[in-house]
Parts: sequence; C-alpha cells; structure tokens
Amino acid sequence: MLKAALNTSACTQPLQATLLGLLLLSMASLASAADNIATDTTQIVNTKSIVDCHTDIETQTPSYKYQSTPQRVLNCMIKQLQPYQQKDKTARQQYLAYKAQAWLNYAIHQDSMNSRSPAGPMAVDMAESILQALKNDTTQDIALQQDIPTTSALMRPDLWATLSALKDSDGIESAPREMAFSEVALIWAATNQCERGWRESGIHFRMADRWLEQAREAYVNAHDSQTNVALEQAIVSYYKQYAPLDASDDVCRGQILTPLNNNKKADN
Repeated sequence: MLKAALNTSACTQPLQATLLGLLLLSMASLASAADNIATDTTQIVNTKSIVDCHTDIETQTPSYKYQSTPQRVLNCMIKQLQPYQQKDKTARQQYLAYKAQAWLNYAIHQDSMNSRSPAGPMAVDMAESILQALKNDTTQDIALQQDIPTTSALMRPDLWATLSALKDSDGIESAPREMAFSEVALIWAATNQCERGWRESGIHFRMADRWLEQAREAYVNAHDSQTNVALEQAIVSYYKQYAPLDASDDVCRGQILTPLNNNKKADN
C-alpha cells in the first residue's frame, strides 16, 4: 500500500513530501483512536474509585495488561470489595459487597461487548455507591428493598416475589451472596431481553433461579416449619402484586417496587 502511494505521487511531488504527508495522516489516525479510547473509558468508568485504582493498575501482574483500562479499574474495585465479603462482617455488609461485585461483573461484560447501552455506566454507579458506603460505614443508609432501574424491567414475577419475601424474612442472614447475585441476575436478564431478545436472557434467568433456590434452601434449613410457612405466604402475597406488572411487551422502563413492598408490610 505504501509502495503504491509512493509510485503514484512520484510524478507530482517529491518523495520527501509524500512521506511527510503519510506520516501526518498516520499521526492523525492515532490521535483520533486515542480520543475514542478516552471517551469510552470515561463513559464506562467515571467514578471516584478510578482515582484509588490507578496506582494498583500500574503494579498489576502482566495478565491484566491485556484488559482494557475500564476492565482493570473495575477489577480493582472488585478487589476492594473482598474484605467486606468475609465472615467477620455483618450479613448486610456481605450482601451489599456481593451485590456491588455482581454489578461490576455486569459492567465488565458490557465493556467486553463494546456495548454503548446506558446499562453499563449505571451498573458502575450502583457498585460505586455501595463501595463508598462500605468504606464510610454508612450501609445503613442503603435500603435493602430497591426499585428496578430504568434500564431493566420486572420480568419473572415469581422470582422477584421470592427475592422480596426472603428479604422481608431476614433471608439475607442465611444467604447474603446468593441473594445479591440473584437480584442483579434478574435485572441483567431483563435488560438483555429488552435489548436483544429472549435468547439472550435465558441464561441469566436460570442463574437467578438457581441462586434463589439456594438462598431459599438455606433459609428453610435454618428455621422451623412455622416460619417457613410464613415465608411461603409472603411469596404468594408478593406474587399477586408483581404478576400484573410483568413486562410482557419486553420494554424496559424500570419498576417502582418500594411502595408495593411497604404496602405489603402494612397489610401484615
């Protein structure tokens, strides 16, 4: 390609001028690419934690060098969450730390797919707010029952009913990791279904189902029959509220759950 360019230009301009032109063109292309990379990085990772993680990125093992800058920052944030996932922490701290990790896993996946969906930056924001609350010991300010973000929708009301009932029944004490992962998997699955169809959502709905089944089993094994009957009743109650809200049109517009959950508690 270079040889052809030189042969073509030889008749009209000196060789040095041609080489200079090609060099300037290459430099412009590199600058444009650098700008695009910087823009993508800002879009995906524009949080306070990027400052804390820059030093760690410089000292990471060579295997991390093959990841994009956003992925390395997000993995750094996951590492910062690990101390709060240990058994010496409260179940609430563990649950929130695992939930933040699940959000970051989702953001890493979005970045690896070169997605321009707002779901990726939203996931980073969710994880960042949790991480800062853990660092500042303000996790009590984060509500356990939260609304579904606008990038997702309420699908599989049966699973959402189980999740909400377990939260109400202190199920987080029995299975903080499983509860956290199932919640983000439900949100992730619905987002995929809205963006790319049901074939892209099935695996995440199955993951959410499996995590919830494990959480439910842990809860049942830790409580007596009367308490377990109350859990089943709570699941049925939540399902009756959630079923009419199922996004059967596969459009993600979010869902406000908090008033419904509060009304359910008031009825009890």
